[in-house]
Amino acid sequence: MKLSYKIFKVKNLKSKRKLVCLTAYSKPIAKILDRYCDIILVGDSVATAFYGMKSTKEIKLDTMIEHSISVKKSVRKSTLVFDMPYNTYRNTKEAKKNAIKVFKKSHCDAVKLESNGKNFNILKSLVKSGIPVMGHIGYTPQYKGKFKPQGLNKKQQKKLINEAIKIEKAGAFSIVLECINSDTAKKITESVNIPTIGIGSSSACDGQILVVDDLIGLSGFYPKFVKKYVNLEKILDNVLKRFRRDVIRSKFPLRSNTY
Repeated sequence: MKLSYKIFKVKNLKSKRKLVCLTAYSKPIAKILDRYCDIILVGDSVATAFYGMKSTKEIKLDTMIEHSISVKKSVRKSTLVFDMPYNTYRNTKEAKKNAIKVFKKSHCDAVKLESNGKNFNILKSLVKSGIPVMGHIGYTPQYKGKFKPQGLNKKQQKKLINEAIKIEKAGAFSIVLECINSDTAKKITESVNIPTIGIGSSSACDGQILVVDDLIGLSGFYPKFVKKYVNLEKILDNVLKRFRRDVIRSKFPLRSNTY
């Protein structure tokens, strides 16, 4: 399969410089992210971060496609990856049907599949069909219940390394490593020739991804692996306080704001 320029560029950055990746669910946020990101992910985290759902398993394919269409309108240079929702790639036929639908409607560059330790052939079939795929191992919310760091002992480490190698052999162009022990993440990164994108998996990975709402302090979700770069909630609170005061005191709108 001939890789697109964007996918080739991502693969080629391994060991050259770190990859910068964030999530986006809307055109305005994607416009800003596109200036700085190598990869923009329309993540199934939209379920919890945007809709307030209890888990990422609740989001539907068509809803995510609408978000991807919005994001695509602002993406010029970044590689746009669509996170395939829960129960949309349970077998080869279902995966192909839904992935083709995603590509036709959203014009994304790739899709992401969470690994359940068995679905390598599904990934391989998509790649053979010309659909670029990003893998995802470690803590995979679609398949694992309660949160727990991964790769903490030798047995888990060996399993994750083998899983990553199988995903690479199936044709994935990169792999997300979620909440994996730093030593294990380092060994995985050294064991594959495709970039590893870490989230809670140390700086040993070839790149990093975070949910943008966590990064800017809007989600209220701040696990150990998140660095909150700004408290946007506090900034917005101050802005809205001023707006309320101006409206109540008839200081807004002014003549300059009126037709």
